[in-house]
Amino acid sequence: MIHVNTSDFLKFKFKDCLLKVLKEIGYEKPSPIQMSCIPYLLKDRDVLGMAQTGSGKTAAFALPLLQKVNISLKFPQILVLTPTRELAVQVSKAFSLFSKYLYGVKVLALYGGQRYEVQLKSLRYGPQIVVGTPGRLLDHLKRKTLCLSHLSTLVLDEADEMLRMGFIEDVENILSNIPKNHQTALFSATMPEIIRKISRRFMNNPKEIKIVSNLNNRPNILQTYWLVCRRKTDALIRFLEVEDYSATIIFVRTKSATLEVSEALEKNGYNSAALNGDMNQNLREQTLDRLRKGSLDILIATDVAARGLDVDKISLVINYDIPMDVESYVHRIGRTGRAGRLGKALLFVEYRELRLLKNIERITRQKIQEVKIPTIELLSKKRLYKFSKKIEKELKNVKEVENYKNILSKIKPKENPISIEILAAVLLKIAQKNRPLILKPDLNKNFSQRNIKFYNTHNQNRNIKKNINFYSKNLKKFNNFDLYKISLGRKDRVEARHIVGAIANESKISSNNIGHVRIYENYSTIELVKSLKNNKFFLKNLKNTKIFNKLINLNLYQQKNYYFKNKNFKKKVFNKKFN
Repeated sequence: MIHVNTSDFLKFKFKDCLLKVLKEIGYEKPSPIQMSCIPYLLKDRDVLGMAQTGSGKTAAFALPLLQKVNISLKFPQILVLTPTRELAVQVSKAFSLFSKYLYGVKVLALYGGQRYEVQLKSLRYGPQIVVGTPGRLLDHLKRKTLCLSHLSTLVLDEADEMLRMGFIEDVENILSNIPKNHQTALFSATMPEIIRKISRRFMNNPKEIKIVSNLNNRPNILQTYWLVCRRKTDALIRFLEVEDYSATIIFVRTKSATLEVSEALEKNGYNSAALNGDMNQNLREQTLDRLRKGSLDILIATDVAARGLDVDKISLVINYDIPMDVESYVHRIGRTGRAGRLGKALLFVEYRELRLLKNIERITRQKIQEVKIPTIELLSKKRLYKFSKKIEKELKNVKEVENYKNILSKIKPKENPISIEILAAVLLKIAQKNRPLILKPDLNKNFSQRNIKFYNTHNQNRNIKKNINFYSKNLKKFNNFDLYKISLGRKDRVEARHIVGAIANESKISSNNIGHVRIYENYSTIELVKSLKNNKFFLKNLKNTKIFNKLINLNLYQQKNYYFKNKNFKKKVFNKKFN
Protein backbone atom coordinates (compact mmCIF):
# COMPACT_ATOMS: atom_id res chain seq x y z
CA MET A 1 0.00 0.00 0.00
CA ILE A 2 1.32 3.45 -0.98
CA HIS A 3 1.17 5.83 1.96
CA VAL A 4 0.09 9.21 0.62
CA ASN A 5 -1.44 12.24 2.23
CA THR A 6 -4.62 12.61 0.19
CA SER A 7 -6.85 13.25 3.18
CA ASP A 8 -10.55 12.78 2.38
CA PHE A 9 -9.85 11.02 -0.94
CA LEU A 10 -8.75 7.94 1.03
CA LYS A 11 -12.33 7.18 2.05
CA PHE A 12 -13.24 6.45 -1.59
CA LYS A 13 -10.77 3.53 -1.62
CA PHE A 14 -9.22 4.48 -4.94
CA LYS A 15 -6.45 2.41 -6.48
CA ASP A 16 -2.92 3.19 -5.33
CA CYS A 17 -2.00 4.52 -8.79
CA LEU A 18 -4.82 7.08 -8.62
CA LEU A 19 -3.88 8.15 -5.10
CA LYS A 20 -0.28 8.61 -6.21
CA VAL A 21 -1.35 11.04 -8.95
CA LEU A 22 -3.61 12.94 -6.54
CA LYS A 23 -0.63 13.32 -4.23
CA GLU A 24 1.60 14.63 -7.02
CA ILE A 25 -0.86 17.23 -8.34
CA GLY A 26 -1.80 18.44 -4.86
CA TYR A 27 -5.40 17.20 -4.59
CA GLU A 28 -6.10 16.91 -0.86
CA LYS A 29 -9.73 17.77 -0.14
CA PRO A 30 -12.57 16.86 -2.54
CA SER A 31 -14.77 19.70 -3.75
CA PRO A 32 -18.52 19.56 -2.96
CA ILE A 33 -19.40 18.11 -6.38
CA GLN A 34 -16.67 15.47 -6.02
CA MET A 35 -17.75 14.55 -2.50
CA SER A 36 -21.36 14.12 -3.65
CA CYS A 37 -20.90 12.38 -7.03
CA ILE A 38 -17.99 9.97 -6.55
CA PRO A 39 -19.78 7.55 -4.14
CA TYR A 40 -22.76 7.13 -6.50
CA LEU A 41 -20.62 6.76 -9.63
CA LEU A 42 -18.54 4.10 -7.89
CA LYS A 43 -21.78 2.18 -7.20
CA ASP A 44 -22.82 2.34 -10.91
CA ARG A 45 -25.69 4.74 -10.18
CA ASP A 46 -26.85 7.30 -12.76
CA VAL A 47 -26.07 10.85 -11.66
CA LEU A 48 -27.72 14.13 -12.65
CA GLY A 49 -25.41 16.90 -11.47
CA MET A 50 -26.05 20.65 -11.45
CA ALA A 51 -22.81 22.53 -10.94
CA GLN A 52 -21.21 25.61 -12.45
CA THR A 53 -17.98 25.44 -14.41
CA GLY A 54 -15.05 25.61 -12.03
CA SER A 55 -16.56 23.33 -9.39
CA GLY A 56 -14.20 20.41 -10.15
CA LYS A 57 -16.72 18.15 -11.87
CA THR A 58 -14.14 16.71 -14.33
CA ALA A 59 -12.38 14.93 -11.48
CA ALA A 60 -15.80 14.07 -10.02
CA PHE A 61 -16.53 11.70 -12.90
CA ALA A 62 -13.00 10.91 -14.17
CA LEU A 63 -11.65 9.41 -10.93
CA PRO A 64 -14.49 6.93 -10.19
CA LEU A 65 -14.69 5.87 -13.84
CA LEU A 66 -10.94 5.20 -14.00
CA GLN A 67 -11.33 3.15 -10.83
CA LYS A 68 -13.70 0.80 -12.70
CA VAL A 69 -12.11 0.72 -16.18
CA ASN A 70 -11.09 -2.69 -17.53
CA ILE A 71 -7.53 -2.27 -18.83
CA SER A 72 -7.47 -5.63 -20.62
CA LEU A 73 -10.50 -4.73 -22.79
CA LYS A 74 -9.29 -2.73 -25.83
CA PHE A 75 -12.66 -1.13 -26.67
CA PRO A 76 -14.27 2.20 -25.67
CA GLN A 77 -15.79 1.73 -22.21
CA ILE A 78 -16.22 5.38 -21.25
CA LEU A 79 -17.67 8.00 -23.62
CA VAL A 80 -17.70 11.69 -22.68
CA LEU A 81 -19.69 14.17 -24.80
CA THR A 82 -18.60 17.82 -24.71
CA PRO A 83 -20.03 20.82 -26.62
CA THR A 84 -16.69 22.25 -27.79
CA ARG A 85 -13.35 21.09 -29.11
CA GLU A 86 -11.50 22.99 -26.39
CA LEU A 87 -13.45 21.25 -23.63
CA ALA A 88 -12.93 17.85 -25.29
CA VAL A 89 -9.16 18.41 -25.28
CA GLN A 90 -9.25 19.60 -21.68
CA VAL A 91 -11.27 16.61 -20.42
CA SER A 92 -9.09 14.12 -22.33
CA LYS A 93 -5.97 15.70 -20.81
CA ALA A 94 -7.53 15.38 -17.36
CA PHE A 95 -8.20 11.66 -17.95
CA SER A 96 -4.63 11.21 -19.19
CA LEU A 97 -3.25 12.98 -16.13
CA PHE A 98 -5.31 10.96 -13.65
CA SER A 99 -4.42 7.68 -15.41
CA LYS A 100 -0.70 8.52 -15.47
CA TYR A 101 0.20 5.42 -13.45
CA LEU A 102 -2.72 3.30 -14.64
CA TYR A 103 -0.64 1.56 -17.29
CA GLY A 104 -2.53 0.29 -20.33
CA VAL A 105 -5.26 2.94 -20.33
CA LYS A 106 -5.58 4.90 -23.59
CA VAL A 107 -7.51 8.15 -23.92
CA LEU A 108 -8.63 9.60 -27.27
CA ALA A 109 -10.22 12.97 -28.12
CA LEU A 110 -12.45 13.10 -31.24
CA TYR A 111 -13.47 16.52 -32.52
CA GLY A 112 -14.03 18.43 -35.72
CA GLY A 113 -11.10 20.13 -37.40
CA GLN A 114 -8.73 17.22 -36.86
CA ARG A 115 -7.89 14.91 -39.77
CA TYR A 116 -9.87 11.67 -39.91
CA GLU A 117 -6.71 9.70 -40.72
CA VAL A 118 -5.18 10.69 -37.38
CA GLN A 119 -8.33 9.73 -35.47
CA LEU A 120 -8.79 6.43 -37.33
CA LYS A 121 -5.21 5.43 -36.56
CA SER A 122 -5.75 6.17 -32.85
CA LEU A 123 -9.03 4.22 -32.81
CA ARG A 124 -7.21 1.11 -34.07
CA TYR A 125 -5.14 1.04 -30.87
CA GLY A 126 -8.32 0.41 -28.85
CA PRO A 127 -8.77 3.37 -26.47
CA GLN A 128 -10.84 2.61 -23.37
CA ILE A 129 -11.84 6.28 -22.94
CA VAL A 130 -13.20 8.46 -25.76
CA VAL A 131 -13.96 12.17 -25.35
CA GLY A 132 -15.56 14.02 -28.23
CA THR A 133 -17.97 16.53 -29.69
CA PRO A 134 -21.40 15.31 -30.88
CA GLY A 135 -20.86 16.09 -34.58
CA ARG A 136 -17.60 14.21 -34.98
CA LEU A 137 -18.78 11.28 -32.85
CA LEU A 138 -21.90 10.94 -35.04
CA ASP A 139 -19.69 10.94 -38.14
CA HIS A 140 -17.64 8.05 -36.75
CA LEU A 141 -20.79 6.15 -35.80
CA LYS A 142 -22.20 6.58 -39.32
CA ARG A 143 -18.89 5.45 -40.83
CA LYS A 144 -18.85 2.53 -38.35
CA THR A 145 -15.32 3.44 -37.32
CA LEU A 146 -16.36 3.79 -33.66
CA CYS A 147 -17.70 0.73 -31.86
CA LEU A 148 -19.67 1.37 -28.67
CA SER A 149 -20.91 -2.17 -28.05
CA HIS A 150 -18.71 -2.49 -24.92
CA LEU A 151 -19.64 0.94 -23.54
CA SER A 152 -20.31 0.91 -19.79
CA THR A 153 -20.53 4.62 -18.96
CA LEU A 154 -21.70 7.74 -20.79
CA VAL A 155 -20.98 11.26 -19.52
CA LEU A 156 -22.69 14.38 -20.89
CA ASP A 157 -20.62 17.39 -19.85
CA GLU A 158 -22.05 20.94 -20.13
CA ALA A 159 -25.44 19.66 -21.35
CA ASP A 160 -27.05 23.12 -21.31
CA GLU A 161 -24.23 24.44 -23.51
CA MET A 162 -24.97 21.64 -26.01
CA LEU A 163 -28.59 22.76 -26.01
CA ARG A 164 -27.62 26.37 -26.61
CA MET A 165 -25.35 25.38 -29.52
CA GLY A 166 -28.04 23.22 -31.15
CA PHE A 167 -26.44 19.82 -30.49
CA ILE A 168 -29.31 18.22 -28.59
CA GLU A 169 -30.60 16.29 -31.62
CA ASP A 170 -27.11 14.89 -32.22
CA VAL A 171 -26.87 13.94 -28.55
CA GLU A 172 -30.20 12.07 -28.74
CA ASN A 173 -29.00 10.23 -31.86
CA ILE A 174 -25.85 9.13 -30.06
CA LEU A 175 -27.82 8.05 -26.98
CA SER A 176 -30.08 5.89 -29.14
CA ASN A 177 -27.04 4.10 -30.64
CA ILE A 178 -25.38 2.88 -27.45
CA PRO A 179 -26.10 -0.22 -25.32
CA LYS A 180 -29.13 0.04 -23.05
CA ASN A 181 -27.36 -1.34 -19.98
CA HIS A 182 -24.96 1.47 -19.22
CA GLN A 183 -24.33 4.08 -16.56
CA THR A 184 -25.10 7.70 -17.41
CA ALA A 185 -23.80 10.88 -15.78
CA LEU A 186 -25.19 14.22 -16.93
CA PHE A 187 -23.72 17.52 -15.79
CA SER A 188 -25.23 20.92 -16.48
CA ALA A 189 -24.92 24.42 -15.03
CA THR A 190 -28.66 24.94 -15.48
CA MET A 191 -31.49 22.48 -15.90
CA PRO A 192 -33.91 23.55 -18.69
CA GLU A 193 -36.94 21.36 -19.35
CA ILE A 194 -35.50 19.74 -22.48
CA ILE A 195 -32.49 18.52 -20.47
CA ARG A 196 -34.84 17.03 -17.88
CA LYS A 197 -36.74 15.26 -20.66
CA ILE A 198 -33.51 13.67 -21.87
CA SER A 199 -32.70 12.55 -18.33
CA ARG A 200 -36.14 10.98 -17.91
CA ARG A 201 -35.88 9.25 -21.28
CA PHE A 202 -32.33 7.92 -21.18
CA MET A 203 -31.39 7.73 -17.48
CA ASN A 204 -32.37 5.12 -14.91
CA ASN A 205 -33.60 6.71 -11.66
CA PRO A 206 -30.71 9.19 -11.50
CA LYS A 207 -29.45 10.64 -8.24
CA GLU A 208 -29.90 14.41 -8.55
CA ILE A 209 -27.11 16.51 -7.06
CA LYS A 210 -27.15 20.31 -6.98
CA ILE A 211 -24.13 22.35 -5.94
CA VAL A 212 -24.56 26.05 -5.17
CA SER A 213 -22.33 28.09 -7.44
CA ASN A 214 -19.45 30.08 -6.00
CA LEU A 215 -18.08 31.38 -9.32
CA ASN A 216 -19.24 34.92 -8.73
CA ASN A 217 -18.23 34.85 -5.08
CA ARG A 218 -14.96 36.73 -5.69
CA PRO A 219 -15.50 40.04 -3.84
CA ASN A 220 -11.83 40.35 -2.85
CA ILE A 221 -10.45 40.07 -6.39
CA LEU A 222 -10.26 43.04 -8.75
CA GLN A 223 -10.56 41.50 -12.23
CA THR A 224 -9.22 43.46 -15.23
CA TYR A 225 -8.11 42.75 -18.79
CA TRP A 226 -5.80 44.38 -21.32
CA LEU A 227 -6.54 44.20 -25.05
CA VAL A 228 -3.21 43.18 -26.60
CA CYS A 229 -1.85 45.72 -29.08
CA ARG A 230 1.93 45.28 -28.76
CA ARG A 231 4.50 42.69 -27.62
CA LYS A 232 3.12 40.89 -24.61
CA THR A 233 6.48 40.62 -22.83
CA ASP A 234 7.01 44.39 -23.02
CA ALA A 235 3.52 45.03 -21.67
CA LEU A 236 4.02 42.43 -18.92
CA ILE A 237 7.13 44.22 -17.65
CA ARG A 238 5.29 47.54 -17.63
CA PHE A 239 2.37 46.14 -15.63
CA LEU A 240 4.69 44.47 -13.13
CA GLU A 241 6.61 47.72 -12.65
CA VAL A 242 3.57 49.81 -11.73
CA GLU A 243 1.73 47.18 -9.66
CA ASP A 244 2.28 46.77 -5.94
CA TYR A 245 2.36 43.07 -5.13
CA SER A 246 3.82 40.74 -2.54
CA ALA A 247 4.02 37.75 -4.92
CA THR A 248 2.76 37.07 -8.44
CA ILE A 249 1.79 34.05 -10.51
CA ILE A 250 1.87 34.41 -14.30
CA PHE A 251 -0.14 31.72 -16.07
CA VAL A 252 0.87 30.63 -19.57
CA ARG A 253 -0.44 27.91 -21.88
CA THR A 254 2.67 25.84 -22.67
CA LYS A 255 5.82 24.57 -20.97
CA SER A 256 8.07 26.43 -23.42
CA ALA A 257 6.27 29.69 -22.65
CA THR A 258 7.18 29.40 -18.95
CA LEU A 259 10.87 29.45 -19.88
CA GLU A 260 10.49 32.26 -22.45
CA VAL A 261 8.65 34.57 -20.05
CA SER A 262 11.01 33.72 -17.19
CA GLU A 263 14.03 34.56 -19.36
CA ALA A 264 12.50 37.91 -20.39
CA LEU A 265 11.81 38.82 -16.76
CA GLU A 266 15.30 37.85 -15.60
CA LYS A 267 16.83 40.11 -18.27
CA ASN A 268 14.87 42.99 -16.74
CA GLY A 269 16.03 42.25 -13.22
CA TYR A 270 13.01 40.39 -11.85
CA ASN A 271 13.40 37.53 -9.40
CA SER A 272 11.33 34.87 -11.17
CA ALA A 273 11.21 31.12 -11.81
CA ALA A 274 9.37 28.76 -14.14
CA LEU A 275 7.10 25.95 -12.94
CA ASN A 276 6.10 23.32 -15.51
CA GLY A 277 5.38 19.63 -15.90
CA ASP A 278 8.98 18.76 -16.85
CA MET A 279 10.23 19.62 -13.37
CA ASN A 280 10.73 16.77 -10.92
CA GLN A 281 8.92 16.80 -7.59
CA ASN A 282 11.96 17.91 -5.55
CA LEU A 283 12.68 20.93 -7.77
CA ARG A 284 8.99 21.84 -7.79
CA GLU A 285 8.84 21.80 -3.98
CA GLN A 286 12.03 23.85 -3.71
CA THR A 287 10.62 26.49 -6.07
CA LEU A 288 7.36 26.72 -4.13
CA ASP A 289 9.27 26.91 -0.85
CA ARG A 290 11.25 29.88 -2.18
CA LEU A 291 7.99 31.59 -3.11
CA ARG A 292 6.52 31.02 0.35
CA LYS A 293 9.65 32.29 2.13
CA GLY A 294 9.86 35.43 -0.01
CA SER A 295 13.12 34.71 -1.83
CA LEU A 296 11.11 34.42 -5.06
CA ASP A 297 8.68 37.14 -6.22
CA ILE A 298 7.25 35.83 -9.51
CA LEU A 299 6.25 32.34 -10.59
CA ILE A 300 5.49 31.49 -14.25
CA ALA A 301 3.37 28.35 -14.43
CA THR A 302 1.05 26.23 -16.55
CA ASP A 303 -2.37 25.13 -15.28
CA VAL A 304 -1.29 21.54 -14.66
CA ALA A 305 1.91 22.53 -12.85
CA ALA A 306 0.01 24.92 -10.57
CA ARG A 307 -2.51 22.28 -9.41
CA GLY A 308 -2.77 22.30 -5.62
CA LEU A 309 -0.67 25.47 -5.30
CA ASP A 310 -1.59 27.25 -2.07
CA VAL A 311 0.48 30.33 -1.17
CA ASP A 312 -1.32 32.98 0.90
CA LYS A 313 1.03 35.84 0.01
CA ILE A 314 0.05 35.88 -3.71
CA SER A 315 -1.64 39.23 -4.37
CA LEU A 316 -1.55 39.36 -8.19
CA VAL A 317 -2.42 36.77 -10.85
CA ILE A 318 -1.62 37.55 -14.50
CA ASN A 319 -3.19 35.45 -17.25
CA TYR A 320 -0.47 35.93 -19.87
CA ASP A 321 -2.37 33.48 -22.12
CA ILE A 322 -6.14 33.44 -21.85
CA PRO A 323 -7.47 30.04 -20.69
CA MET A 324 -9.65 28.14 -23.17
CA ASP A 325 -12.33 27.41 -20.56
CA VAL A 326 -13.90 29.24 -17.64
CA GLU A 327 -12.99 26.52 -15.15
CA SER A 328 -9.28 27.15 -15.64
CA TYR A 329 -9.80 30.91 -15.31
CA VAL A 330 -11.63 30.48 -12.01
CA HIS A 331 -8.91 28.16 -10.69
CA ARG A 332 -6.22 30.63 -11.74
CA ILE A 333 -7.61 33.76 -10.11
CA GLY A 334 -8.53 31.74 -7.04
CA ARG A 335 -4.82 31.75 -6.13
CA THR A 336 -5.16 35.35 -4.94
CA GLY A 337 -7.56 37.22 -2.66
CA ARG A 338 -7.41 34.51 0.03
CA ALA A 339 -8.12 34.81 3.75
CA GLY A 340 -10.00 38.07 3.24
CA ARG A 341 -7.07 39.83 1.56
CA LEU A 342 -7.49 42.01 -1.52
CA GLY A 343 -6.23 40.41 -4.72
CA LYS A 344 -5.86 41.45 -8.35
CA ALA A 345 -6.26 39.44 -11.54
CA LEU A 346 -5.11 40.73 -14.94
CA LEU A 347 -6.03 39.01 -18.20
CA PHE A 348 -4.20 39.52 -21.53
CA VAL A 349 -6.76 39.24 -24.35
CA GLU A 350 -5.90 39.28 -28.03
CA TYR A 351 -8.51 40.73 -30.38
CA ARG A 352 -9.40 37.30 -31.80
CA GLU A 353 -9.92 36.01 -28.23
CA LEU A 354 -12.64 38.47 -27.26
CA ARG A 355 -15.25 35.70 -27.56
CA LEU A 356 -13.46 33.79 -24.79
CA LEU A 357 -13.54 36.92 -22.61
CA LYS A 358 -17.29 37.31 -23.19
CA ASN A 359 -17.79 33.66 -22.32
CA ILE A 360 -15.94 34.13 -19.02
CA GLU A 361 -18.08 37.18 -18.19
CA ARG A 362 -21.29 35.36 -19.11
CA ILE A 363 -20.67 32.24 -17.02
CA THR A 364 -19.15 34.00 -14.00
CA ARG A 365 -21.78 36.76 -14.26
CA GLN A 366 -19.13 39.37 -13.63
CA LYS A 367 -18.02 42.30 -15.75
CA ILE A 368 -14.24 42.38 -16.22
CA GLN A 369 -12.93 45.93 -16.45
CA GLU A 370 -10.63 46.98 -19.29
CA VAL A 371 -7.34 48.71 -18.42
CA LYS A 372 -4.78 50.51 -20.56
CA ILE A 373 -1.10 49.73 -20.74
CA PRO A 374 0.92 51.89 -18.30
CA THR A 375 2.27 55.04 -19.96
CA ILE A 376 5.86 56.32 -19.94
CA GLU A 377 4.81 59.12 -17.59
CA LEU A 378 3.41 56.61 -15.09
CA LEU A 379 6.53 54.42 -15.33
CA SER A 380 8.82 57.40 -14.68
CA LYS A 381 6.72 58.47 -11.72
CA LYS A 382 6.75 54.95 -10.27
CA ARG A 383 10.51 54.54 -10.69
CA LEU A 384 11.21 57.89 -9.07
CA TYR A 385 8.94 56.99 -6.13
CA LYS A 386 10.66 53.62 -5.59
CA PHE A 387 14.12 55.20 -5.80
CA SER A 388 13.11 57.88 -3.30
CA LYS A 389 11.98 55.17 -0.90
CA LYS A 390 15.37 53.45 -1.23
CA ILE A 391 17.14 56.73 -0.35
CA GLU A 392 14.87 57.25 2.67
CA LYS A 393 15.67 53.74 3.87
CA GLU A 394 19.45 54.24 3.55
CA LEU A 395 19.31 57.62 5.32
CA LYS A 396 18.21 55.80 8.44
CA ASN A 397 21.59 54.03 8.55
CA VAL A 398 23.61 57.15 9.40
CA LYS A 399 26.82 55.32 10.36
CA GLU A 400 27.12 53.46 7.05
CA VAL A 401 26.37 56.66 5.09
CA GLU A 402 29.19 58.49 6.92
CA ASN A 403 31.68 55.87 5.76
CA TYR A 404 30.75 56.48 2.11
CA LYS A 405 30.89 60.27 2.61
CA ASN A 406 34.68 60.15 2.99
CA ILE A 407 35.00 58.48 -0.43
CA LEU A 408 33.39 61.40 -2.33
CA SER A 409 36.54 63.51 -2.26
CA LYS A 410 38.56 60.63 -3.72
CA ILE A 411 36.34 59.99 -6.75
CA LYS A 412 36.04 63.65 -7.82
CA PRO A 413 38.00 64.47 -11.03
CA LYS A 414 41.10 66.49 -10.11
CA GLU A 415 41.45 68.42 -13.39
CA ASN A 416 37.81 69.50 -13.77
CA PRO A 417 36.27 70.02 -10.33
CA ILE A 418 32.50 69.37 -10.20
CA SER A 419 29.82 70.16 -7.68
CA ILE A 420 28.32 67.60 -5.31
CA GLU A 421 24.98 67.91 -7.22
CA ILE A 422 26.58 66.90 -10.53
CA LEU A 423 28.42 64.01 -8.88
CA ALA A 424 25.18 62.82 -7.24
CA ALA A 425 23.42 62.96 -10.62
CA VAL A 426 26.18 60.87 -12.23
CA LEU A 427 25.99 58.28 -9.46
CA LEU A 428 22.20 58.26 -9.80
CA LYS A 429 22.52 57.49 -13.51
CA ILE A 430 24.98 54.66 -12.80
CA ALA A 431 22.71 53.20 -10.14
CA GLN A 432 19.75 53.16 -12.54
CA LYS A 433 21.67 51.83 -15.56
CA ASN A 434 19.14 49.19 -16.62
CA ARG A 435 16.10 51.19 -15.55
CA PRO A 436 16.72 54.90 -16.18
CA LEU A 437 14.51 57.37 -14.35
CA ILE A 438 14.30 59.55 -17.46
CA LEU A 439 12.55 57.60 -20.22
CA LYS A 440 12.24 58.36 -23.89
CA PRO A 441 8.75 59.32 -25.16
CA ASP A 442 6.58 56.36 -26.07
CA LEU A 443 6.64 56.03 -29.86
CA ASN A 444 3.51 53.88 -29.73
CA LYS A 445 1.63 56.27 -27.46
CA ASN A 446 -1.35 56.48 -29.79
CA PHE A 447 -1.31 52.75 -30.43
CA SER A 448 -3.57 51.78 -27.53
CA GLN A 449 -6.68 49.73 -26.98
CA ARG A 450 -8.84 52.54 -28.31
CA ASN A 451 -6.94 52.53 -31.59
CA ILE A 452 -7.42 48.81 -32.20
CA LYS A 453 -9.70 49.80 -35.10
CA PHE A 454 -6.71 51.31 -36.93
CA TYR A 455 -4.67 48.20 -36.19
CA ASN A 456 -7.35 45.93 -37.65
CA THR A 457 -7.84 48.16 -40.70
CA HIS A 458 -4.12 48.01 -41.40
CA ASN A 459 -4.15 44.22 -41.23
CA GLN A 460 -7.33 44.09 -43.29
CA ASN A 461 -5.83 46.20 -46.07
CA ARG A 462 -2.73 44.03 -46.04
CA ASN A 463 -4.92 40.93 -46.43
CA ILE A 464 -6.84 42.62 -49.25
CA LYS A 465 -3.62 43.21 -51.20
CA LYS A 466 -2.67 39.58 -50.72
CA ASN A 467 -6.07 38.46 -51.98
CA ILE A 468 -5.85 40.72 -55.04
CA ASN A 469 -2.67 38.92 -56.06
CA PHE A 470 -4.25 35.56 -55.23
CA TYR A 471 -7.35 36.21 -57.35
CA SER A 472 -5.29 37.58 -60.21
CA LYS A 473 -3.14 34.45 -60.35
CA ASN A 474 -6.16 32.14 -60.11
CA LEU A 475 -8.46 34.05 -62.47
CA LYS A 476 -9.33 31.03 -64.62
CA LYS A 477 -10.02 28.82 -61.63
CA PHE A 478 -12.41 31.24 -59.92
CA ASN A 479 -14.41 31.83 -63.09
CA ASN A 480 -15.72 28.29 -62.60
CA PHE A 481 -17.48 29.10 -59.31
CA ASP A 482 -20.82 30.66 -58.39
CA LEU A 483 -21.44 32.46 -55.11
CA TYR A 484 -24.23 31.13 -52.84
CA LYS A 485 -25.77 32.78 -49.80
CA ILE A 486 -26.59 31.03 -46.49
CA SER A 487 -28.89 32.57 -43.90
CA LEU A 488 -26.58 31.79 -40.94
CA GLY A 489 -23.81 34.12 -39.78
CA ARG A 490 -21.69 35.13 -36.82
CA LYS A 491 -24.75 35.79 -34.67
CA ASP A 492 -25.58 32.08 -35.04
CA ARG A 493 -22.00 31.13 -34.00
CA VAL A 494 -21.51 29.28 -37.25
CA GLU A 495 -18.00 28.54 -38.53
CA ALA A 496 -16.63 27.69 -41.96
CA ARG A 497 -16.10 24.05 -40.98
CA HIS A 498 -19.79 23.73 -40.07
CA ILE A 499 -20.89 25.03 -43.47
CA VAL A 500 -18.44 22.98 -45.51
CA GLY A 501 -19.19 19.87 -43.49
CA ALA A 502 -22.96 20.21 -43.85
CA ILE A 503 -22.86 20.80 -47.61
CA ALA A 504 -20.23 18.15 -48.31
CA ASN A 505 -22.00 15.49 -46.23
CA GLU A 506 -25.54 16.18 -47.44
CA SER A 507 -24.79 16.64 -51.14
CA LYS A 508 -21.99 14.03 -51.32
CA ILE A 509 -19.74 16.39 -53.29
CA SER A 510 -15.95 16.52 -53.28
CA SER A 511 -14.06 19.31 -51.51
CA ASN A 512 -12.64 20.26 -54.94
CA ASN A 513 -16.10 21.62 -55.80
CA ILE A 514 -16.09 24.01 -52.83
CA GLY A 515 -14.29 27.36 -52.88
CA HIS A 516 -14.02 30.12 -50.31
CA VAL A 517 -16.39 30.52 -47.36
CA ARG A 518 -16.97 33.94 -45.81
CA ILE A 519 -18.98 34.57 -42.67
CA TYR A 520 -20.71 37.89 -42.02
CA GLU A 521 -22.84 39.04 -39.10
CA ASN A 522 -26.25 37.90 -40.41
CA TYR A 523 -25.35 35.59 -43.31
CA SER A 524 -22.52 33.68 -44.98
CA THR A 525 -21.38 33.02 -48.53
CA ILE A 526 -19.82 29.94 -50.11
CA GLU A 527 -18.35 29.37 -53.56
CA LEU A 528 -19.57 26.22 -55.35
CA VAL A 529 -18.60 24.95 -58.78
CA LYS A 530 -20.92 26.16 -61.54
CA SER A 531 -21.97 22.71 -62.72
CA LEU A 532 -23.88 22.14 -59.46
CA LYS A 533 -26.38 24.89 -60.31
CA ASN A 534 -28.21 22.62 -62.76
CA ASN A 535 -27.97 19.51 -60.58
CA LYS A 536 -31.48 18.85 -59.16
CA PHE A 537 -30.17 16.12 -56.84
CA PHE A 538 -27.72 18.59 -55.28
CA LEU A 539 -30.34 21.28 -54.58
CA LYS A 540 -32.89 18.75 -53.31
CA ASN A 541 -30.46 17.32 -50.75
CA LEU A 542 -29.66 20.77 -49.38
CA LYS A 543 -33.27 21.92 -49.16
CA ASN A 544 -33.75 20.71 -45.58
CA THR A 545 -30.11 20.87 -44.43
CA LYS A 546 -29.65 22.33 -40.95
CA ILE A 547 -26.72 23.70 -38.95
CA PHE A 548 -27.27 24.09 -35.21
CA ASN A 549 -30.88 23.04 -35.82
CA LYS A 550 -31.45 25.97 -38.23
CA LEU A 551 -32.15 25.74 -41.97
CA ILE A 552 -29.29 27.09 -44.06
CA ASN A 553 -31.57 28.36 -46.89
CA LEU A 554 -28.93 28.00 -49.61
CA ASN A 555 -29.60 30.34 -52.59
CA LEU A 556 -27.60 31.55 -55.57
CA TYR A 557 -26.19 34.92 -54.53
CA GLN A 558 -24.21 36.28 -57.50
CA GLN A 559 -21.88 34.96 -60.15
CA LYS A 560 -18.18 35.10 -59.51
CA ASN A 561 -17.55 36.43 -63.04
CA TYR A 562 -18.66 39.85 -61.79
CA TYR A 563 -15.25 40.48 -60.27
CA PHE A 564 -13.25 39.47 -63.31
CA LYS A 565 -15.12 41.00 -66.26
CA ASN A 566 -14.56 44.53 -65.03
CA LYS A 567 -11.34 46.20 -66.18
CA ASN A 568 -10.94 47.84 -62.77
CA PHE A 569 -10.93 44.45 -61.08
CA LYS A 570 -8.28 45.25 -58.48
CA LYS A 571 -9.94 48.51 -57.52
CA LYS A 572 -13.31 46.81 -57.13
CA VAL A 573 -11.92 44.02 -54.97
CA PHE A 574 -10.08 46.52 -52.81
CA ASN A 575 -13.12 48.77 -52.38
CA LYS A 576 -15.30 45.80 -51.46
CA LYS A 577 -12.66 44.68 -48.91
CA PHE A 578 -12.90 41.18 -50.24
CA ASN A 579 -10.51 39.56 -47.73
